[in-house]
Amino acid sequence: MIWIDYKDATPIYEQIVSRFKNLIVKGALQPDEKMPSVRNLAMELSINPNTIQKAYMILEQQGFIYTVKGRGNFVAGDVGLKDIKRGEIFEKLSAIIDESKEAGIEVDELIEYMKREGDRS
Repeated sequence: MIWIDYKDATPIYEQIVSRFKNLIVKGALQPDEKMPSVRNLAMELSINPNTIQKAYMILEQQGFIYTVKGRGNFVAGDVGLKDIKRGEIFEKLSAIIDESKEAGIEVDELIEYMKREGDRS
């Protein structure tokens, strides 16, 4: 379901949060679908259960999942999740635009690059 890149400098819990967010936004995980248990996912990924718990706590705080006491964690059915992800992407894009300007790259050049990459995907 998800994978961890141990060579990536991003903390493992952040990678887990990111992977689940993407699965939820893309619709691979449906609203009210049960999330993997903390214990099972920790065993599957060979990591500490506390790391999974931290990732689930962040996902819950951000509205991507909800917890049912004694039953586990479930995917939230909020339609605003795509808007949240969209906002995150636009924030990153703004930072890239600022960095590009500092490096002397024009916005038009970035737009052309994005169009080429979009067509290629």
